[in-house]
Amino acid sequence: MDFEFSDDQYALRDTVRRFLADKAPMSYVRSMIDDRRGTSDVVWKGLADLGVTGLLVDLGMTDMALVLEEMGRAAHPGPFLSSAVAAVSTVARVSPDDDLLTGLADGSLIGTLALHEPGARYDWRSPTTHVESGHITGAKAFVPDALAADVIVAVATDGVYAVDAHDDGVTVDPQPTTDLTRRHGTVTFRQAPARRLGDDIDMLSDVVDRVGVAMVLDGVGAAQAALDMAVAYAKARVQFDKPIGAFQAVQHHCADMLQSVEMARAGAYYAAWADDAASPEEAHRAATMAMAFASDALPRVGATVIQVHGGIGFTWEHDAHLFYKRLLTLAQAFGTASDHLEDLAAIVL
Repeated sequence: MDFEFSDDQYALRDTVRRFLADKAPMSYVRSMIDDRRGTSDVVWKGLADLGVTGLLVDLGMTDMALVLEEMGRAAHPGPFLSSAVAAVSTVARVSPDDDLLTGLADGSLIGTLALHEPGARYDWRSPTTHVESGHITGAKAFVPDALAADVIVAVATDGVYAVDAHDDGVTVDPQPTTDLTRRHGTVTFRQAPARRLGDDIDMLSDVVDRVGVAMVLDGVGAAQAALDMAVAYAKARVQFDKPIGAFQAVQHHCADMLQSVEMARAGAYYAAWADDAASPEEAHRAATMAMAFASDALPRVGATVIQVHGGIGFTWEHDAHLFYKRLLTLAQAFGTASDHLEDLAAIVL
């Protein structure tokens, strides 16, 4: 079995990396911190023109994994994961012939998936949001990129629905989080028109796993960028007439971070491959393992990067905190490490 990437896959990775470096560098990331949408029309159209917003329509998670890692490496603040992974995967799963999928794939529409409800923690399978006579009522919490979305794909008591985010019956309130590179919102539906996409909520189980793996892949990219930043600083920062990287304690920190990043990468890429080629049971197991490890290990990488940088790592002007906070989001996105380990124990035992 060959797990090497093809030349086309490497070309895809390099193209996305160059685009983000040119059109969405860290100065752009910081400029989006106070932007409600978290993206500019130029950057979003550029991603659509590259074809990556519709990548999962024709290709699989192994190809998307390369794109997601670059998004994390650049701390990209736009709604890419919410729309190109979560929304596209959901519509493709429950209603593959729907015209909505075309709009999401070509980037003319930005979508998001509204799973969780206030006070329900991670239990997305028992929603109270309901639809009567084609109108949806209820609330969803921590909806990623809800302020940027044109379409909200919402889970209700009797199925999955598409809702126009700009309808008068939809209210989106910003929901402050630690991560400044991602927007979340509380969405309130008050008799908003809703179009049914599918009846079976349980069909979304594999979509939830896919989005969790996507978060891990993004986290691997962010952790790698933060590690590279720490290593470069350890080589340049001089203390007691020596680069601090010459001291064993700092070397141990860097070695531990490298081990965590590489193990998280291996788990994430295996889970991406399993999503494409393995049985549903193995795909779920692989996703659970990847999330269990990464949601604990990668935030520790971010914290250690701050420590290696010392005082400057705590300042607003330094970029280290942006990556650290992005990794803290990973620690809570679809459950904590303990939640994933309990799920994994149930699978294995």
